[in-house]
Amino acid sequence: MTGTLLILGHGYSAAALSRRLLPQGWTVIGTTRSADKAEILRASGVEPLIWPGAPLGPALGRATHLLAGIGPGPEGDPVLAAHRAEVEAAAPHLAWAGYLSTTGVYGDHAGGWVDEETPLAPSTARGRARLEAEEAWQKLAARTGLALHIFRLAGIYGPGRGPFRKVLDGTARLIIRENQFMSRIHVDDIAAVLEASIRRPSPGAVYNVCDDEPTSPEEVLIHAARLLGLPPPPRIPFDEAPMSAMARSFYAESKKVRNDRIRTGLGVSLAFPTYREGLAAMRAAMTQTGRDDDE
Repeated sequence: MTGTLLILGHGYSAAALSRRLLPQGWTVIGTTRSADKAEILRASGVEPLIWPGAPLGPALGRATHLLAGIGPGPEGDPVLAAHRAEVEAAAPHLAWAGYLSTTGVYGDHAGGWVDEETPLAPSTARGRARLEAEEAWQKLAARTGLALHIFRLAGIYGPGRGPFRKVLDGTARLIIRENQFMSRIHVDDIAAVLEASIRRPSPGAVYNVCDDEPTSPEEVLIHAARLLGLPPPPRIPFDEAPMSAMARSFYAESKKVRNDRIRTGLGVSLAFPTYREGLAAMRAAMTQTGRDDDE
């Protein structure tokens, strides 16, 4: 099975999916804002499309599959705000469409478990904006028959996004907050889930994309330090921690996210079922390349 995948917002997760599909003969078109990034995409085998700027209509006309990954702005989902009519016109010939959302749409559950049936009650501005974007795509799908799938991603990590650099340079801190649980997911497992959904479409489906073991952020940092043969970073109470508003928002909610549906509905077996396997692979790559995980 091959086709033409149009990725709206060819970022970190989309790049992992492209690396899986391109060798199989897929055509991948990816939007980017930057001419420099466009050249990087071209070198990787992705057809770049600078957007905003270039028209989306021709690419939508070629696409057999669509993945939307651009975060919402003040106007809501930026693609629908600017090109709703073109997306609606393309909907009948798209075999699959995906929207990348966040587990932040569930809000705070004081360390309790949530699944795809849990009522949505985001408590942060970012979570509320994502929920509004989800709903906008779902309304479009209801009107047009678009084969839409929603993917609620947990905290993303992987090569280039991990804890090792902060531990190595001494800037990591163990932010201590009681009953703080977060879910996370390795970028390669995101790509595996997306590919599995493309091959087993279930229009209207919603999937939590996370690993098997929600845990506290400090536990992950302690394990990263252990892998590096270093002592744990200094501990600091949450109320005393100097953090940006963005960083603090990640601590505004505590929940454990269930991922049963990606296994039962898509047959996915995670390559990195917990942070331990993911960090071990990243540490091994550091040893082989001599570079840290953020290079």
